[in-house]
Amino acid sequence: MNLQAAKFEGLRTFVTALLLALVFRSFAYEPFHIPSGSMLDTLYEGDYLFVSKFSYGYSNYSFPFSPNIMEGRTAGSLPERGDVAVFRLPSNTRIDYIKRVIGLPGDTIEVRGGALWINGAPVNRKREGEAVMQMEDGRIVAVTAYSETLPGGRTYRTLDGTSYGEADEFGPVTVPEGHYFMMGDNRDNSVDSRYGNPKLGLLVPPQGLSGVGFLPLDHFVGRAEVVAFSFRPTYSVLKFWRWPEAFRKGRFWRDIYG
Repeated sequence: MNLQAAKFEGLRTFVTALLLALVFRSFAYEPFHIPSGSMLDTLYEGDYLFVSKFSYGYSNYSFPFSPNIMEGRTAGSLPERGDVAVFRLPSNTRIDYIKRVIGLPGDTIEVRGGALWINGAPVNRKREGEAVMQMEDGRIVAVTAYSETLPGGRTYRTLDGTSYGEADEFGPVTVPEGHYFMMGDNRDNSVDSRYGNPKLGLLVPPQGLSGVGFLPLDHFVGRAEVVAFSFRPTYSVLKFWRWPEAFRKGRFWRDIYG
């Protein structure tokens, strides 16, 4: 094989590998990085996870650069209550968010004193004691942890930092057809579907942030499945000699629903 043929073969191998990676990312699983603590205690800042693209089928937002090639979704199943899902922010579809599916189309959602109500009934919530949480300014604070069980049986932990959060009194609002209501598990530190257009009964988002509002079905990207690994954000990736401290033990291939 001459040099020119070898170069062509190398290029073909590279292009083939790139295409296979794009196909895998578009149709099977896509990696995501968690940049904030809005989904504590389920997901930590610095978690790296895989999202299944086929769970909800495919829309324009399933593919790189979000080409306008279809309307709605095709194939797959509808999101279920309690799913942790990645989606495109309606006000800026270049931004990915991750929250939990709380309300389905037609549901009435309300928050009373920090407790979630669905369709006029309180969601089962059990206090589990205190947990510690690091704030954005570096402070370590104690918050209350709850075990919350949605209609249908999905159970997970939520954090409640204060009894006087601005979103602790909310609604009731009814989720429109073809839309979903998303909430973060870290209830006092999540700009989610409680925030959006006040004319729809939603809260005004904090300055500089965009609320989720009622999420259209076609904005879902996929269902979060597993935490591959978790790297503490206070450590530098370049300082490889500190990796043993930086990786969070116990968060390798961790089932999000386990």
